[in-house]
Amino acid sequence: MLQVSRANNLKIPKTIENISNNLNSVEDKMAVKRAIAIANDEKFSSNETIVDDEELKRTQKIPFNANDLIVITHVKKLGAYVIAVTEKSPKKFRGVFVNRMQNYCLDTLEYLLEANFIRMDSIENKKKREEYQKEAIVKLKLLGYISMVAETSSCILKRQYKEITRQLAEGINLISAWKKSDDERFRKKS
Repeated sequence: MLQVSRANNLKIPKTIENISNNLNSVEDKMAVKRAIAIANDEKFSSNETIVDDEELKRTQKIPFNANDLIVITHVKKLGAYVIAVTEKSPKKFRGVFVNRMQNYCLDTLEYLLEANFIRMDSIENKKKREEYQKEAIVKLKLLGYISMVAETSSCILKRQYKEITRQLAEGINLISAWKKSDDERFRKKS
């Protein structure tokens, strides 16, 4: 509790800082939109999002390459997003979290490309391809853990962590679908 006495005066600032940009977070904006919809007896879609993420907007412009698998293009976009997000991280985290997060993205891409270049003409090649796919999933899960720790340490923002985890889940699902497709194709060949 603050006590004011003649010896300890309150120090009131002479000027008040003028803040011109919007300080509301995405969650605040969504809460306002929900309240307005309820007040107007309108339906509110909780799936509707407000994109305030400049890094995400920038990485969404990366074109899909028709020669790449969808999962490879998706991991490329995830890597571009992680690099864009981490370039603004505080210096004290660059040696710990930033390098790890970027390296996990690049390692995942490397494993997926290596898996894609292996022909499934023998059981040994199929096992080698599955091993690369499994390694890619492991690297994505490690990226998820490191990004969680980075968010709790204030290296990245909460909205950036949410976007990374959303893209991670989609990437893991795409790799799993690719593995399942390989299994079905190999079974038909045998």
